[in-house]
Amino acid sequence: MPSNLLVQPPADGVRLITLHRPQALNALSTELLAELATELDAAERDEHTRAVIITGSRKAFAAGADVNEMAERDLVGILNDPRVSHWQRIAAFSKPLIAAVNGYALGGGCELVMCADIVIAGSDARFGQPEINLGIIPGAGGTQRLLRAVGKPLAMQMVLSGEAIDARHALQAGLVSEVTEPELTVERALQVARAIAAKAPLAVRLAKEALLKAQDTDLATGLRFERHAFTLLAGTADRNEGIRAFQEKRPARFLGQ
Repeated sequence: MPSNLLVQPPADGVRLITLHRPQALNALSTELLAELATELDAAERDEHTRAVIITGSRKAFAAGADVNEMAERDLVGILNDPRVSHWQRIAAFSKPLIAAVNGYALGGGCELVMCADIVIAGSDARFGQPEINLGIIPGAGGTQRLLRAVGKPLAMQMVLSGEAIDARHALQAGLVSEVTEPELTVERALQVARAIAAKAPLAVRLAKEALLKAQDTDLATGLRFERHAFTLLAGTADRNEGIRAFQEKRPARFLGQ
């Protein structure tokens, strides 16, 4: 069992993972990242898991990397940092990933948020990349994903000044999809996740991949992938079930086939 996570098994197709290092504001230690990557690997393989939510506490989603752990590493330790592979596994998760964020999401916490596909933020959430204050820069995708999410001017301001932004600013900038009251953040994320989990799993996975293609490739390449995915889904049992359910005015029963 993980020691830095609280994991609820899938219910209605949704697995809830809670970061749980309250003594350190959920700072992302190597051990926590390894546990999270392992849980996501398990969710990837589990046919009963159709969406995953990651959340933290009311005070902090994750306040950053574990600075005390960082202080113990020399150059060799940094060059051979095992966290790199953990981050790669987290970023490669192919099922829908939702972040439910209250409080601080700083440094690695903000980078973890940006690995999610959908971000529901409490009105008290704060997002930032304060690494510059330690004489370093973001090292888990912070410079790359932040610029793609919020644009060059705001990304430059956040990374170079180390200043955080609040939830409303994050919503306006496109870093989060929705802002709610802090006590409702997880419940709203569960509502969204359950709605996604009720959809055809193959279509959801390919839709996510197609949207990511739009972010990472040129338009022509993205359109080719979209058309290919559309054609593949046309031959699935879920597509036939979806059409029949619509015609018969009943909820569809998707089986992932």
